[in-house]
Amino acid sequence: MSEPDSEITTETTPADTDAGAAARDRSAAAAKVKSFPQTPGVYLMKDAAGRVIYVGKAKNLRARAGSYFLKAAAEDRRTAELVLEIRDIDYLEAESEVDALLLESRLVKDVQPRFNSDLKDDKTFPYLQITTYEDFPRVEFTRTPRHKGVKLYGPFTSAGSLRGAIVVLQRIFKFRTCTLDIDADDEQWRWFRPCLLASIGQCTAPCNLRISKEEYRKDINRLKTFLDGGKKQLLAEMKKEMLESSLKLEFERAARLRDEIRLLETLDQRGDLEEHVQPEVFLIDPKKGLAGLEKVLGLTKPPRVIEGVDIAHLAGNETVASLVQFIDGLPFKPGYKRYRIKNVNGIDDFKSIHEVVSRRFARLAREGGSPPDILLIDGGKGQLSAALDALESLGIEPPCVISLAKREEEVFLPGRSEPLRLSRDSYSLRLLEYVRDEAHRFAQHYHHLLRGKRTLDE
Repeated sequence: MSEPDSEITTETTPADTDAGAAARDRSAAAAKVKSFPQTPGVYLMKDAAGRVIYVGKAKNLRARAGSYFLKAAAEDRRTAELVLEIRDIDYLEAESEVDALLLESRLVKDVQPRFNSDLKDDKTFPYLQITTYEDFPRVEFTRTPRHKGVKLYGPFTSAGSLRGAIVVLQRIFKFRTCTLDIDADDEQWRWFRPCLLASIGQCTAPCNLRISKEEYRKDINRLKTFLDGGKKQLLAEMKKEMLESSLKLEFERAARLRDEIRLLETLDQRGDLEEHVQPEVFLIDPKKGLAGLEKVLGLTKPPRVIEGVDIAHLAGNETVASLVQFIDGLPFKPGYKRYRIKNVNGIDDFKSIHEVVSRRFARLAREGGSPPDILLIDGGKGQLSAALDALESLGIEPPCVISLAKREEEVFLPGRSEPLRLSRDSYSLRLLEYVRDEAHRFAQHYHHLLRGKRTLDE
């Protein structure tokens, strides 16, 4: 007689129970995400103990948070470990992607989630840095933040989003992002030509002293209030200030505040932040430019005075010339001079340069004036030779005389057959281009004045 079949049982281990519970929790979290709004904000991943283990930002909360529950996230080495520990998820809405970016940064700093831990100490992550030691504080993107003299925001998880946010915020608060060392009490800055950001209304051009130190700092303080999460407070203060300006008949200031308020209120309409990232505006830093010229030209000290010469022709008949003067890397307009060429028939740039240089240095010799540290001629080898011949004919020991050719931006030096080719991004070349372009602008301006006078005479 056979024995009855024994009952087959399966023993359930604690590990199996835990795995099943984890899977159910993740499924519940995935289902929860489907109810998230399709708006900007931050999502907070939680573990079995309810602790926040990861904070992320999103332009579309439902789509971004939901991506963590797809098969690809479980297989991606960057997210696989995080995905295994997710048991719950929550979110906080933000008014715009910029607001979400800033909220994410504040939460990471305050909560210190485990899977954001690399952001707390790794200096390769980007920060927004506002200098506090300058007359006109600048706002910078940096991966190597300073320890003193700055107000730091970050770290941020996305370099592209941070760069885009800086551009968007600059359109509102019009702060500077350049590296210029601007002294509010140095009147020479009034002769400095601002970069393109001033032309497009994205900077108030403190480099040209177009805004007072006090007014500029108001803009920076408003920016800080916004970055610290005080957007509603800021909007209320700005609306009150706009009304007060209007009552005082300060309509220009009221209009500017109105435009800034409108931009702040429509941050959600700015589109994808990374689409706002723009190429760097090529800036001239006078101190770095002068230090660079000292090195590349083999001077014994940084040059203080640079003069630039350019030639222009009036209707193919009359020739005029300009001389511009830069002191400490900045235009010094009282030192600008115009010349009508007297001793050259027809168009001859070489003879015209010879005449201008002769007249300039003969006058310096008569009046006991000091020659410039660098004389920059617009042109190539021929123009340089003409300037050197003029100095030799006067028996004057020439200063550092160089020429800058437009097409390839080559620098020609006396006694060298091959031109000096500087990096297109170098501060020294940018400064030389600034002097050359200013000489050209000034010569053309004189040319147009004379042409207008001739037309009136006719």
